[in-house]
Amino acid sequence: MTDTTDDIAEEMSFQSFDDDCKLLGNLFNDVLQREVDSTLMKKLEKIRIVAQSACNMRLAEIEDSAEMLEKQVAAEMSQLTLEEALTLARAVSHYLNLMGIAETHHRVRRLRSATHLTRSCDDVFTQLLQSGVSPDQLYRTVCKQEVEIVLTAHPTQINRRTLQYKHVRISHLLDYNDRTDLTHEDRETLIEDLVREITSIWQTDELRRHKPTPVDEARAGLNIVEQSLWKAVPHYLRRVSNSLKKHTGMPLPLTATPIKFGSWMGGDRDGNPNVTAKVTRDISLLSRWMAIDLYIREVDSLRFELSMTRCSDRLLKEAHDILKAENSLEDRHDSQGTRSQFKFHSQQSRSVPMQLPASPDLPACADCDNDGSRYPNLELPGTDYMRQGNRGPSIPISPASNRSTQNGNPASSNASPSTGMKRVPSFSSVQLAAQRKKFAESMVGRSSFHKLLEPTPVQPAIAPYRIVLGNVKDKLMKTRTRLELLLEDIPCETDPWDHFETADQLLEPLLLCYDSLQSCGSGFLADGRLADLIRRVSTFGMVLMKLDLRQESSRHAEALDAITKFLDIGTYSEWDEEKKLEFLTRELKGKRPLIPSSIEVPPDVKEVLDTFRVAAELGSDSLGAYVISMASNASDVLAVELLQKDARLSVRLRVAPLFETVKDLRDAGSVIRKLLSIDWYKEHIIKNHNGHQEVMVGYSDSGKDAGRFTAAWELYKAQEDVVSACNEFGIKVTLFHGRGGSVGRGGGPTYLAIQSQPPGSVMGTLRSTEQGEMVQAKFGLPNTAVRQLEIYTTAVLLATLRPPLPPRELKWRTLMEEISKVSCKNYRSTVYENPEFITYFQEATPQAELGYLNIGSRPTRRKASTGIGHLRAIPWVFAWTQTRFVLPAWLGVGAGLEYACEKGHTEDLKAMYQEWPFFQSTIDLIEMIIGKADTSIAKHYDEVLVSEGRQKIGDDLRKELSSTEKYVLVVSGHEKLSDNNKSLRRLIEGRLPYLNPMNMLQVEILKRLRRDDDNVKLRDALLITINGIAAGMRNTG
Repeated sequence: MTDTTDDIAEEMSFQSFDDDCKLLGNLFNDVLQREVDSTLMKKLEKIRIVAQSACNMRLAEIEDSAEMLEKQVAAEMSQLTLEEALTLARAVSHYLNLMGIAETHHRVRRLRSATHLTRSCDDVFTQLLQSGVSPDQLYRTVCKQEVEIVLTAHPTQINRRTLQYKHVRISHLLDYNDRTDLTHEDRETLIEDLVREITSIWQTDELRRHKPTPVDEARAGLNIVEQSLWKAVPHYLRRVSNSLKKHTGMPLPLTATPIKFGSWMGGDRDGNPNVTAKVTRDISLLSRWMAIDLYIREVDSLRFELSMTRCSDRLLKEAHDILKAENSLEDRHDSQGTRSQFKFHSQQSRSVPMQLPASPDLPACADCDNDGSRYPNLELPGTDYMRQGNRGPSIPISPASNRSTQNGNPASSNASPSTGMKRVPSFSSVQLAAQRKKFAESMVGRSSFHKLLEPTPVQPAIAPYRIVLGNVKDKLMKTRTRLELLLEDIPCETDPWDHFETADQLLEPLLLCYDSLQSCGSGFLADGRLADLIRRVSTFGMVLMKLDLRQESSRHAEALDAITKFLDIGTYSEWDEEKKLEFLTRELKGKRPLIPSSIEVPPDVKEVLDTFRVAAELGSDSLGAYVISMASNASDVLAVELLQKDARLSVRLRVAPLFETVKDLRDAGSVIRKLLSIDWYKEHIIKNHNGHQEVMVGYSDSGKDAGRFTAAWELYKAQEDVVSACNEFGIKVTLFHGRGGSVGRGGGPTYLAIQSQPPGSVMGTLRSTEQGEMVQAKFGLPNTAVRQLEIYTTAVLLATLRPPLPPRELKWRTLMEEISKVSCKNYRSTVYENPEFITYFQEATPQAELGYLNIGSRPTRRKASTGIGHLRAIPWVFAWTQTRFVLPAWLGVGAGLEYACEKGHTEDLKAMYQEWPFFQSTIDLIEMIIGKADTSIAKHYDEVLVSEGRQKIGDDLRKELSSTEKYVLVVSGHEKLSDNNKSLRRLIEGRLPYLNPMNMLQVEILKRLRRDDDNVKLRDALLITINGIAAGMRNTG
């Protein structure tokens, strides 16, 4: 959980939280007593006590005493040996993580025990009906709502997955500890388990020693689906359905999908040379493999449950037809003297399931395997780049793998039936024959093995549901085997009737079983595990999460340059916009291919063209949108449309321009108008995309470009303009929000963010990214995932049926323009126009050292440059968060507000805060982040690390932060920071006795490291302090 999730804004009791912190703290202290030298333990305790006293003095506003005690802590740090510093960093870092686990668990406990939850379906449905919305309108809107949450691999998740698993395990143990029926022996066993987990954490290396590959990142995302979302989605949909039935009399349709999931993991190639066409193909196939594997497990559990014999005539006929077809096939094989390599699946299909479902006493959404997956970790075939070094758990795909149990780690596969997924094999005929022989032999071996595992087959007529579901499992297993062959690049020719290619094909027999149960008076059974599986298939489809492709606009221009030069028609990038549009439109209307098969292009261009060829191979069943980063013209969109056409995509991906910089945001509406004024493009949108245009807006780069306040205002206006442009042409629009996790990159509570969008910009549809650490924070546990999904649903519903208010008066917009202009000028004069600032930034923060963290597969800069402009937004925000200055979130805001107040607009600002949701949320988020800033800590970094000639920059910035705090409080009317959020303030204050010493230790280690930058142990100690501060701040970048 981070400080920008939704429930942080709600008041909470702290007694149970304090008890959990005390329990974990005492157990951790016991572990340290065994693991750490007693002399060092005394030093650690002394530092903690002095730091606690300093914090108490700060809170009591006794500044002189606080400063004296803080200097004493710093002096203690300077006397530590390297080994002592390393141990201290590890101890404090782990303690802050344990506090975070307790905090997350407390929120889950609160959700579970609350009699009335704000922002829940029940709460919001009641509000809407009371405000005049009819039950019918409410029902229709919920059923038609389309929200897509897109998980990305942005490098902000700092904890290793190994530690994340252990943290989840501790959370489950805390959950168990809340039970009131535990015996004394149970409690003792629980304590022993906690001690084991904490000891295991202490003895585990907390640092990533290798940079993750894109496949590693995708596997982490798929793990979130398997371990949490897979359980959460049916529970969430059941909650929506029950609330709808309560308030409208009608449940949610079984196949309705108010929320779906997308992914950028393996598709986002913007500035990341590690994401290639092959990587995209493999990850898409992995995703599909994982989906099939999960469905096999669910169907097996369902077959055990549906043992009844009473069924509808239609289901009975289907069961008899399946048996007849299987007997016919066996007779044919017997007469030919051959055995099908897939026959063992049929033998399984008619038998009882291989194993009981997990936790049969609980609903599926409550299943919880505390040890993670029950399946072995096997090596992934067809991905040699994953086999270098220690990459963590991988996925079973090899045809020779033991299939008696299957891996639960993220992996899946996707193959579009329409294209057949045919690839040129890299095998000779001899090799291919050997591969097929080996594979067939493994099938026969497994057939005999499974016979030993399973009980004697039952009479087919006795259990018709098991026969039908057995046939489903048979097809699923053949589908999985087919995908394994595709991942190995082995040619795969199978009968389309033998495997599932679409979600509709899988849904058909499941819905047949559901209807049969309903017609036989067994609706209660139908609405259990079977309904959950149907909802999963409807939500996750055959691929779990459709993969977006993202590439920078200049890369497409380079590809077209190479093509036009080869064709001797000029240099595309040198043409003006009108000539580009004329050329692109003419080619799009034409029928001949543009790119000759004989063309030879540079490697970078070939990679772009290969990406479109892979997109054609995978198809729209596997892929989502094609996002163009740094889009600035209509030609950027048409260029992608033309490359899609030439790659012969049977169904073209929707193309979403991403407007990121302030200039591009200001031009966004004009670009969309230009696009829709082109007859070919408008007809294409209507015909192929149901009259729907997707537009993405970027929060990170706009914030780094102009400061958070100006970026927020430009984003607001851009959305208004884009919506207006689409309305003018009768086109529907879906806005795709590229939000980061931290406030500096557009992050914040989901509900607050959606409720503060411009009126009309959320009309039943929304796409939004969830990045890095936020994926784990919001969706890492099933209970928190259910809550977040519900909040997305209710926030979008409210914004659709009761849109947020626009600015009440025209002069409010005028005042916003003036504040934004002053704010932007102040921000840019500091960050971009002061030649000393970049050096100050490098000295005062650990920015240069962040690259050693190995938390992402992509480079920290788009281009080789030392300037702020080419630095990515994540390390920019991350570095300032580490020093507790969090400069990107507030710089420029104070200057703008001060200007407005001095011009006599103080009362207008107060009215805007009270009546305009957008302005209020902007001020509240800035207030929250200023509350987490600490000028005394930031000053300590400057005094020790910054050269004397540049320390004035820090002095001026700290004065500006004080001024910003003053004017933010004037506007909000609060007496002190976070006055409207006492829970957050209490949580932050509780972390300070551990967070402050960690910052001081980081300063000391940075000082030593910059004198001895080859010292590996010093570097490790620094990286551990970075982990610890991120845990204490509850944010990275």
